[in-house]
Amino acid sequence: MSTDDVTWIKATKSGNNGDCVELGASEGNASVVYLRDSKNKQGAVLALAPSEIAAFIDGAKKGEFDHLAL
Repeated sequence: MSTDDVTWIKATKSGNNGDCVELGASEGNASVVYLRDSKNKQGAVLALAPSEIAAFIDGAKKGEFDHLAL
């Protein structure tokens, strides 16, 4: 899977310390959202459906994952 044409974004809260994940989308394929570790840009990339990202964001807004944050 090539992600050369993916535009990556990360949360501004992560600053420049690299402690964040990045989400990205390809201009030619809106049916896939990519996820990677911002510290390892050449590492593994997950390809997810937009509905999966929406479910995660909904859960995060509701605090369902707060216990996982240090």
